[in-house]
Formats: sequence, C-alpha cells, structure tokens
Amino acid sequence: MQKLIRKQGLGSLLVTSPVNWFYLTGFTGESGILIVEPNRLTLITDGRFTVQAKQEAPSLPVVLQKDGLYRTCGELLKRRSARKAGFDSDQMTVAQLGALRKASGSAVELRETPRLVGSLRAVKDDRELARMRKAAILASEVVEAAIRLLKPGIREFEVAAEIEYQMRKRGASGPAFETIVAFGQRAALPHARPTAKRLKRGQLVVLDLGAILEKYCSDITRTVFVGKAPASVKAWYRGVLEAQAAAIDKVAADRTCGEVDAAARGVLATFQLGQYFVHSTGHGLGLEVHEDPRVAKGQKTLLASGNVVTIEPGVYVPGVGGIRIEDEVVVGKSGNEVLTRASRDFIEL
Repeated sequence: MQKLIRKQGLGSLLVTSPVNWFYLTGFTGESGILIVEPNRLTLITDGRFTVQAKQEAPSLPVVLQKDGLYRTCGELLKRRSARKAGFDSDQMTVAQLGALRKASGSAVELRETPRLVGSLRAVKDDRELARMRKAAILASEVVEAAIRLLKPGIREFEVAAEIEYQMRKRGASGPAFETIVAFGQRAALPHARPTAKRLKRGQLVVLDLGAILEKYCSDITRTVFVGKAPASVKAWYRGVLEAQAAAIDKVAADRTCGEVDAAARGVLATFQLGQYFVHSTGHGLGLEVHEDPRVAKGQKTLLASGNVVTIEPGVYVPGVGGIRIEDEVVVGKSGNEVLTRASRDFIEL
C-alpha cells in the first residue's frame, strides 16, 4: 500500500472502511481512520477500541480522537504538513469530508483516490485462498443440506433459518448476506428475500447463500424443481448451465471481465434466453461478498492470478420463475479452479 501511495504522488491515504483497515493491519474495530503514509501508519480511534487495537495490531501507533474522528484526522494532517491526502469517496459521507476539509485547512489537498485498497484486496495470496476454499466447501455442504429440506408445505423463511443455523453449526461466524430463498414465481426476482410463502409441487426453488468463515465470504446458488419439470424448464436450466460453463472456461489471467460476461450471454442468446438475463455474470469475492473485479458487460478490467470471482448467469421469466447457477472461481497462473463443490445437475424432487 505504501508503494502504491508513492506511485500516486500522495503524502498519505485515509482508510475509513473497517474491512480495509482490517486487511492492512488486522484491527477489527468498528470506528476509526487509518492514515497510511509512505513511512508510517497511524490509527485514530476512540476509547472503546484502544485496548483492542493494541491487542490486534500491537505495532500500530494509536491516536485517541478528540471532538470527532474527522476533525482529529484533519488537524493531524495539518500538523504533519501532508500536502496531498487521498480518500475513497465510496467510504466517506459528504458531511465527513466537510469536517475533514474544515479541520485540515487549505494547506492540505484532499484527492479522491477510489478503490486503492480494493485493488490490492482483489488479488488473494495463498493464505487467503486457503480460507476461501474452506468457506466455499462449507457453503456447498449447507446448500446440499438445504435442498433436502424442500418438501411441499415448508415456508421460505423456515428454509432460510435452517440454512443460517447450519452455517454457524459448521463454524461460520454468520451469513455473508441475507440468504435468498424463493419459491415459484418469486424465483423470478433475482434478489428475492424469504417470506412466509409455502412450497408447492410444480415450482422452481432458488437458493442463494454465503457464509463468512475466518473473515472470508463464500457465495453459491442452486436451483431445483419440486415435482416433474416441464420440458421448457429443463431447456432453460440447460441453457443457464451451458452459459455458466462457457463463462467459467473463459476465466483466465489477462482476459477481460467483459469477455467472460460475453461468453455467458452468447450461450443464452442461442437458447433465446438473452432477454431474461438481467444482471451481470459475476463479481469479485473476498472479505466482502461484492468486491473487485466486476464481471459485467463491456468491462475492460483484466483478470489477474489470485482473483476470486463468482460466475452466476440466470434467467428470470415473470409469472413463471427463475433459474440461477452460481459458483466461485479462482483465477490461476495456468487455468482456473472452481471452489464450490455442490452438484450442478438438474434436480427434480
């Protein structure tokens, strides 16, 4: 990070996202600002977290805030004659930026430098990948257990509750996002949230879940049919499965995210399903469930060895239902590795 700051011509970088300062230092507190300078680090926080900071990051100098985090930060920058300080606008409110500018004065140029830490987080090292493999296996086991629960009469939120219980039972600290369980016509909603709707025969079921294990997220989606599926649903499923396979095959270092997305869209178009694919093909995964890189239409970002992305094409037919298949893929130096393990075969219950 310090090398990147020098390259950007910055005197400092203000890290205001808890997940980003954890990534850089190991500090897990909820309130603070990490000032990264070319030759030193400083954490500003309040009295609730000073002991925690000393335990989790013992070599990290800690400054206790006075009259607010951003005022303390601005005054510190001013005293240190930090001429150019970068910040990520995605992680700072207008009010916070105003307080920072007021306290730092005209001597400090505050420059928007979005996603600098995110660019580092996008490439996982071996230790991170080991954790993500375990999280992916956990999610795979949970989705397989959830499929066995699907009997007519069960409610969406009953399945969701059991999914999240099974995550914790297997060692997860919790869900990576609100679990998606959608029956029947509600499966046509890509981000459907569980309701009291009861499962009936002759319905599609979409299960989208992720767990946090040792700080790292997993993400998997499977779709099944309760009863005997009509030929049209089987054809849709085959189209989505082939689209996912084509996109996974494209995942490689130095290939653009847009190329991966285009591979999925091309297959769905041959099945006359392109109009029903309403979101991007995937996203980066790591300490957060959505991070860089974004696997979407027209994206020029090159994939790099160490990236972990989801590949999740889907079709959503209003009034009928939806189908999505999602897996996690690691970009390797030679080829790729699929982390999630649950079967992708079409299941009729």
